[in-house]
Amino acid sequence: MNEDIRIHTWPCSYYINSEKRWVPGKLSLTPISVRFTADKSGELLASFHLSGISEIKKESSHFIFSSLTVLEHGTKHWFSSLQPNRNVVFNVLEHFWREQLLCTAGAGAQASGLPTSKGKEMTGLLRGSEKRLEDTAKVLEHQGEQFDNIMKGLNKIESEMDVADRLLSELESPSWWPFGSKLLKGPPEGAKPKEVPVVSDSGNKDGVIMQIPVIITERTDSNVKPGKLTLLASGLEISDSHSQLLHRFDKKDVDDVKIHTPYEISVRQRFIGKPDISYRLLSAKMPEAIPILEVQFSKKIQFMEDALGFLRARKGQQEEGGTSIWQAATGLIGSMVHAGSSPSSSRGAGGSQQAQVQKQEQVVSEAEAQEMRQILRRLKSLAFETETELEKQDEALDAIASSADRATMNIDKQNRRMKKLT
Repeated sequence: MNEDIRIHTWPCSYYINSEKRWVPGKLSLTPISVRFTADKSGELLASFHLSGISEIKKESSHFIFSSLTVLEHGTKHWFSSLQPNRNVVFNVLEHFWREQLLCTAGAGAQASGLPTSKGKEMTGLLRGSEKRLEDTAKVLEHQGEQFDNIMKGLNKIESEMDVADRLLSELESPSWWPFGSKLLKGPPEGAKPKEVPVVSDSGNKDGVIMQIPVIITERTDSNVKPGKLTLLASGLEISDSHSQLLHRFDKKDVDDVKIHTPYEISVRQRFIGKPDISYRLLSAKMPEAIPILEVQFSKKIQFMEDALGFLRARKGQQEEGGTSIWQAATGLIGSMVHAGSSPSSSRGAGGSQQAQVQKQEQVVSEAEAQEMRQILRRLKSLAFETETELEKQDEALDAIASSADRATMNIDKQNRRMKKLT
């Protein structure tokens, strides 16, 4: 699938050293390789993996002006006439090359140790699921705090409507008016003021869910620059390479999030009477951030045509996993643990040989199985906590709807009374 995804394609020229000539064509970047295809013949003239690149430089000479060179296994590839400009291509290539080097370094360190067993693979998958569920719980917690703030605002509106009601009553029948005796009524003695629920300030509790390096394009500007995307429980933050904040999108301010490819998204905030704020973000780590964006902006996210295949493939993998992840995971752990522990009915040489075969077939150790059981218990606990939080938020939504209806009725009533006075 990675080979089929085209992250970017740029028109340019490639120098064929053996023929001493430039050939116009297109430079394509995939998640793991770089390719150049000639325009006229359609021939693939250059193709190499990002992990094989040792250097990417911007060079020029009296023969070649404004060129980009890629050193790969001792061979230097020259690219020139890059569109929209050389800096854009250099920044994008360098970003994916560095991320590929980091991935390769991690894989090499893992390969130098003990071979990865099925148990370690399953443990890694379960830990990933636990991390995703924790991220979702953070988002739900911040959403609950927002509901508390909304309820606090509605209670404040209701108390202000009580004050307005008393003032209007005095205006409708002042104390000096001989035909009425409606006075400004104060609260009865001994009555306690209405308690407003105290909501803790969540400004300092805005936890960071994820931070990834990105290549930033602002609005329709053709220039790009490296930076960082920070996913928060309350929104998004975009910073430059020096950690200077460029823009912060609160969750309520984002109007749409478009997924152009699994590696490129755009975030926009619309305005009336002035230009929209829009950023286009490209990153090798974007596939890890997209599931979190789906949770945060479920009603505002839009998958473009090039990203639909990625979405369908991911949903297909989820559907193949079955409806009960707990039963499937627990059953699989048990079957793998007991695969090599079944009693042998034979004795002697035959029995020992069968025991050796069963020992080889055992793919999960007792320690790994115990670790997976602990992770599953934590997953189950997180799922129950998430369910409880959702039930609380459902009740809060009902209370907010009722309070909003009462506030609307009171405001309409006070408006009618004010119109009669005028």
